[in-house]
Amino acid sequence: MEDRGAHAYWVILACFFGALVLAIAPLPRSLLLLRPEWVALVMIYWSMALPHRVGLVTALCLGVLLDVLEGAVLGQNAASLVVVSVLVLLLYQRVRVYNLWQQSAVVFVLVSISQMVSQWLQKLEGLHASQSLIFLLPAVASALIWPLIFHVLRRVRRSFRVT
Repeated sequence: MEDRGAHAYWVILACFFGALVLAIAPLPRSLLLLRPEWVALVMIYWSMALPHRVGLVTALCLGVLLDVLEGAVLGQNAASLVVVSVLVLLLYQRVRVYNLWQQSAVVFVLVSISQMVSQWLQKLEGLHASQSLIFLLPAVASALIWPLIFHVLRRVRRSFRVT
């Protein structure tokens, strides 16, 4: 019997790589505020599906990598993804039994918290932070796209038998 452990990690890493590519893909200026938080969405899914494989260390590594790719202050995305990861690991058993629209509401709250942590850290660093709630638009986009992300990643998980 083959070892599926290494195989499972490659599938998860490929999903995170795809999310990182989508996170830095160029968009028109008018659509930048509507870009879903791809890395957070993929991390939320894998943390809920496989909490024993994807957790705080994964969130920290992804956050630092996203900081480097985006040119953000080192630790900004890492801190927000770690906060989201902690919340998902605390809530995953409850969220799993919700229907997709309830899960979308939870995703909205989680991504909003992530955005608020990022805004707070930007304010502490003296960078320009949004003066209105417009910075929450990516959370709305993420919540709206969650059902699609959920179905695609679940199909990937089942077809590659990631456990």
